[in-house]
Amino acid sequence: MTNKQKLNKKEEIKDVQPIRTLAQIEDMKWALKRHCSERDYIMFLLGINTGLRISDLLNLKVQDIKSKKRIVIREGKTKKPRTIYLTNIYDELNNYLDTLNNSSWVFPSRKGDNAISRIQAHRQLKKGADMADIPYGISTHTMRKTFGYFYYKQTKDIASLQTILNHAHPKVTLRYIGIVEEDIENSMNNFAL
Repeated sequence: MTNKQKLNKKEEIKDVQPIRTLAQIEDMKWALKRHCSERDYIMFLLGINTGLRISDLLNLKVQDIKSKKRIVIREGKTKKPRTIYLTNIYDELNNYLDTLNNSSWVFPSRKGDNAISRIQAHRQLKKGADMADIPYGISTHTMRKTFGYFYYKQTKDIASLQTILNHAHPKVTLRYIGIVEEDIENSMNNFAL
């Protein structure tokens, strides 16, 4: 990847926002499950509940997660081990895995014995977002940012979130999940002289 491509990718990630309401998350789940596929729904569900990068999600194999409530993976980008807790989606995830016939991949492609591509994952998420009337940029990175946003909103534990997302500084994490911009907007909306 050239330096220009890396810069473009970083700019694209900055433009992507988390999904900020539970209603929009439910709409997205419904759209993916009803109008895309169970595979795409589970990919979204796993993404927003773990904060894994799309490359790590797509590399998951059935044997890695079947009947497990906790797994340890080595992240592709950072090469660091990370513990993933699946308790909150265990039943739904395993019901889905039971439907996969002869596939070793959690998110199998319909073309051969491979996982779906990042491009296909992006297409399906975009299709779901369009059906759910989510107006802003959706990408595969939306799942990770949504996880971070809601983890922070529920726990206010920026130190743990920074560790989970493998960020170097809490400011990076707050900016990444859009809290800095949201706080500024909220304070400016209430500001008047």
